[in-house]
Amino acid sequence: MNKTMSVLNIILIILLLYLIVTIVVYFFQRKLLYHPSALLNFSQETTGLGLEHKFEKIKIEVNKNIYLNGWFHIKDIEKKTILFLHGNAGNLDNRIYKLNFLGNLDINFLIISWRGYSLSGGKPTEYGLYEDAKTAVNFLLNKGILEQDIILYGESLGTAVAVEIGQNKNFAGIILEAPFTSMIELGQKYYPFFPVKFLLKDKYESNKKIKNLKSPLLVMHGKKDKIVPFYMGENIFNMANNPKFKYFTDIDDHMMDFDEKLINEIDLFINSLN
Repeated sequence: MNKTMSVLNIILIILLLYLIVTIVVYFFQRKLLYHPSALLNFSQETTGLGLEHKFEKIKIEVNKNIYLNGWFHIKDIEKKTILFLHGNAGNLDNRIYKLNFLGNLDINFLIISWRGYSLSGGKPTEYGLYEDAKTAVNFLLNKGILEQDIILYGESLGTAVAVEIGQNKNFAGIILEAPFTSMIELGQKYYPFFPVKFLLKDKYESNKKIKNLKSPLLVMHGKKDKIVPFYMGENIFNMANNPKFKYFTDIDDHMMDFDEKLINEIDLFINSLN
């Protein structure tokens, strides 16, 4: 009897610990997902130092409490404009190397920081980021840039935002770098012992929305991605409507190498757009 009771006590203790950890994960999940200052060399401050192209530092009002910081590089209002939607970690400065390459193309670009990032107000949530991106699109429209001249560029987490706001719209094109199918599937990969589907607040279900994209699509992903499995990017591409293009490499990790091949693929894609 004592042995049986001991076993039951151990089981109860394990279940109690599991419940406590599950509750902690639930309430702190957004701390695990969003990293405005993910590494020691990441800061909320942004300088723009090293950006080789002329740009305007802007603030975009989402509402009376939230303003988004951003950088706007414009060559000609008649040209295509990339709206860059960054990933879940770091600040604007961490994308300068990409912007330097993109700025060499015959395009304008706008990059925004999400709420809670780069000293923008508010706290990040799924629907908050959707609102931020839609506000950035409206900013461009108010500048006289047509919807059909805007290219959405989503990086990692930003791919889910690009897919969300790109649904049933007539954007010039959409570029997805290292996209994932849904945060549910990604969460189940990293936290297989938790009921992720029921705990997750921010689901980012691109797999349920990708068929609603009407714009030409370019999907880019590296097969050595250690954060978002390559098969997720491949699945997103396979589920998407035509016209669609892919740039898959054998050597790239999560942050793809912005080398001559990748830039040429982006340039070819942009030049193929009407």
